[in-house]
Amino acid sequence: MQYMVIEHFRGGNPAPVYARFRAQGRLAPEGLRYVNSWVSEDLTTCYQVMECAERALLDEWMRAWEDLVDFEVLPVISSAEAALRVPTH
Repeated sequence: MQYMVIEHFRGGNPAPVYARFRAQGRLAPEGLRYVNSWVSEDLTTCYQVMECAERALLDEWMRAWEDLVDFEVLPVISSAEAALRVPTH
């Protein structure tokens, strides 16, 4: 399953997040795959796609960052998959 993870940097400050990332890496458990990410131009929010078979892996990863980031998580599917699910009449 893929998830759109919206990360709101606490206090709008990206510095602590990037410092930890540079020092320790993504801190993703085995089985959680980083797909891609984008950061808002004002550097306050990151939009990240992550993939895993078990949601518990995503939760474990978020626990490693929850002191610096407030998370929103949305399960997502591709546009192609969505098109197949929408009936045409």
